Amino acid sequence: MAVLTKVDTFAALDDCFTADLAALIGSEPPRSLTPTRFIDLVEQVRDVLATSGLGTFQDASEDLDSAAGHLTDALTSPAGDQRSLLAQARTHLRDAIETAS
Repeated sequence: MAVLTKVDTFAALDDCFTADLAALIGSEPPRSLTPTRFIDLVEQVRDVLATSGLGTFQDASEDLDSAAGHLTDALTSPAGDQRSLLAQARTHLRDAIETAS
């Protein structure tokens, strides 16, 4: 059984969510993001949506804030905790994109 590293897992998140996140703020999706750059993108989208007057965008911003926190914690946590933190981040990312779309 192959073991995924943090970089592999963040690459998978990048593949799944970067295009949708960029679309929420009307920009082209950056490619091949490092884990910290992916978190920066999540935070950028969070900040843009938070300034919106739309309740759904503000709700999505809250999910993105939670996702960014879990992603940041996953970078520094022991390997055993990373799976749980990344799963929580994925859930918040999915919820944010669904809410804002």
